[in-house]
Amino acid sequence: MAADGTHARTGPLAGITVVDVSRILAGPYCTLLMAELGARVIKVEAPETGDDARHFGPFVNGKSAYFQSINRGKESIALNLKQEADKAIFEKLLATADVVVENFRPGTMEKLGFGWDTLHAKYPKLIYAAASGFGHSGPDMERPAYDMVVQGMGGIMSITGHPGSPPTRIGMSIGDIGSGLYAATGVMSALYHRAMTGEATKVDIGMFDCQLALLENAAVRYFTSGKAPGPLGARHPSITPFQAFKTQDGYVIIAAGNDALFKKLADAIGKPDWKNDPRFITNDLRSQHAATLESEIEAILTTEPTEHWVGMMDAAGIPAGPINDIGQAVSYPQATARNMVVEVDDPITGPVKVIGNPIKISGFPDPTTRPPAPNLDQDRAAILKEIEQ
Repeated sequence: MAADGTHARTGPLAGITVVDVSRILAGPYCTLLMAELGARVIKVEAPETGDDARHFGPFVNGKSAYFQSINRGKESIALNLKQEADKAIFEKLLATADVVVENFRPGTMEKLGFGWDTLHAKYPKLIYAAASGFGHSGPDMERPAYDMVVQGMGGIMSITGHPGSPPTRIGMSIGDIGSGLYAATGVMSALYHRAMTGEATKVDIGMFDCQLALLENAAVRYFTSGKAPGPLGARHPSITPFQAFKTQDGYVIIAAGNDALFKKLADAIGKPDWKNDPRFITNDLRSQHAATLESEIEAILTTEPTEHWVGMMDAAGIPAGPINDIGQAVSYPQATARNMVVEVDDPITGPVKVIGNPIKISGFPDPTTRPPAPNLDQDRAAILKEIEQ
C-alpha cells in the first residue's frame, strides 16, 4: 500500500491523478483503463447511494460484481456537489489533479459551478473530459441517452441480426464501452499535448458520435451506393466466404479474406475445381454468388464436427475458429496465456474473477490479481488528510 492508503501504482500513467465524477459505464470505463495503466483515480460519488452501478447485479456477498469489474483499483469519496463544504473539498481535489472526467448531460457541471470555462480559468493545467450522449454541441446536446438509445440512433442496430429480424441490440454495451475507449484515447492525447505545450484542453465525447465512428464499412457502403445496408446475420458484407457456417455439431467461422485464402480453402475441403470456377475466381464474383457458395460449403462442412474443420483450417493456414460461448471464451487457453482473466482480491467478496487489461506494454507488470473496487466513501479520511497538508 502506498503512503496515501492506495495500492502502489505502476504503469505508464503512474503519477497522473484523475478525479472521476462519472457514473455507470462510459466514464468509469475510461477511468478504468487509466487506472489499469497506472493512474490514480479518485472516484467522487453521491453520498448514501453512490454510483448507480453499485446497485446493478450480479452481487457477491452484497457487493456488485458489475461495479467491481469497472471500478477496481480506484478510490472513493462521497461528496454532495450542491453543498458548499463538499464543493470546497472538490475544489481542492481539482487543484492538484491532472484530469477530471464527467458524463453528465451538458450544462450540469456548469450549474454546479464546475464547467470547463470556469475550471480552465482556475486550473489551467487541468484536462477536462466529458462523455455525454450527444456531445457538447448540436441540436441534441441536451437529450438524455443510454447505451441502447445510441445503438438505435447511431445505426448499429439496423445492421445487427438477420434479414427480416426485428431490431437487435449488440450483445454488450458498445455505446458505453466505445465512448469510454474514445474518451480514454482523447484524455491520453490531451496529456501528451499538455506535456508538449503546457496547455490543458477539453475532451468532448458524444456516445452518438462514437457509434457513427464504429460503422466503418456500413457507412462507406451507404455513401457510395445511396442505399442503407441492412443486417446480414453472420456474414461479412463485402468479403466471401467470410462468415459462420453450419457443421455437424454447431458452427465454424471461416474467413477467406482474399483470393489466395479462397484457393487454400478450396483445396482443404476437396474442391480444387473451385479455383478456376468462373463464379468464384475473384472476391467480387464470389460475393455475387454468395448464396450458392454458402450452400455448397455447408453441404461439405455438415459432414464433420466443428473441431475437425478448425483443425483442418489451422493446418491449411486459413483463419477459422469455433463460436465460443462466454464460458468457453474466458477459459480458452489463449485467454489464460494472455492473462485476460484476473482476480480482484476483495475482503468482502473474496476473490472475484474479472476480465484483464488487453493493453500489454513491455516493461510494465500485468499482475494476475487486481486491487478491489472501493466501498462508498472508504478513502475519505485519507484523501482529506492528504489535501489538507
